Amino acid sequence: MVVFIAVESISRLLHPGAVDGRGVMVVAFIGLLLNLAVVLILSRGERNLNLRAAMLHVTSDVVGSVAALAAGAVIYFTGWQPIDAILSLVIALLILASTIHLLREALHVLMEGVPHSVKLEEVGKTIARIQGVRSVHDLHIWNISSGRVALSAHLDVDDLSGWPSMLERARRALKERYDIDHVTLQPEVGGAASHGSHKIVKVFSRR
Repeated sequence: MVVFIAVESISRLLHPGAVDGRGVMVVAFIGLLLNLAVVLILSRGERNLNLRAAMLHVTSDVVGSVAALAAGAVIYFTGWQPIDAILSLVIALLILASTIHLLREALHVLMEGVPHSVKLEEVGKTIARIQGVRSVHDLHIWNISSGRVALSAHLDVDDLSGWPSMLERARRALKERYDIDHVTLQPEVGGAASHGSHKIVKVFSRR
């Protein structure tokens, strides 16, 4: 859509055509009212990546309606036709910038990257401080969907007999401090040490 708008705008600049300023203002004003109503409805929904994409689409329509309204007014009162194509190019650049940001965030989720709102080392140290846990290794944190974070890790523990209480404390801490509710933890007695002889593992200890 950005390419289409840009091509059409450049074509209009090179080959200007007559634009009815009054008609543009009427249509743009009606479109603006409709788009504002849609924005109001979407703003009440759940915040996730899909909704943000929809909001981006509608917001670009709002900006487009405002620009078209302004262009229609300039053409109607001054007769300066190029304003329509110029504002269209500006809108295309704004849509492009917003879309790139949204695409980067979606790609980060698809590649199972650590959420920007979570610090891996801080989470690892929090789990390691739980009584009975010696250290944490093979810690992974990622988004399983927009707005929902998952975590998996191996815990080197003192004694497996106390594992149920350690697991409950870990889950409570992760939910309360980081809003992570999809948790998979595997207990090991001396697990971190055995991993260290085979490969490099990021270990978070209670110290």
